[in-house]
Amino acid sequence: MNGKGSLTLEAGIEKAWDVLLDPNVLEKCIMGCKKMEQESENKYNADLSIGIAAVKGKYESTIEIADIEKPSHYKLIVKGEGGPGNVEAAGIIDLTPIDENTTELAYTYEADVGGKVAMIGQRMLGGVAKLIIQDFFKKLGKELKRIESNA
Repeated sequence: MNGKGSLTLEAGIEKAWDVLLDPNVLEKCIMGCKKMEQESENKYNADLSIGIAAVKGKYESTIEIADIEKPSHYKLIVKGEGGPGNVEAAGIIDLTPIDENTTELAYTYEADVGGKVAMIGQRMLGGVAKLIIQDFFKKLGKELKRIESNA
């Protein structure tokens, strides 16, 4: 399953970059993230608890940030295993400055699932993936606004 999208962030490219790579922000923005601890540079162990349809369950996961080209590009790799099955997903994030206070974020993603969760239809999984991604970016927007108002 794969997809793509874009959105406008209310922050300059440097601020957007810093927030997107901040593990504390990632922990707050990733749906169902109960705990995220650094394993090594740009790699984290996370406990995710997702409560959506057949994907519902707890996953022990690793989250890795790779292919870093500051301040405009990186790859986010998520691997998780749990009762419902397993998931491997990779998202590519590209930032383009619009002006000094606005940045366009474009993303593409690919995800593969296995186990029980793979038995449900791709159409349903695609809907769940979109919901998780939309939730992430909605929370990210709130975090950017919170950080800007505290600056």
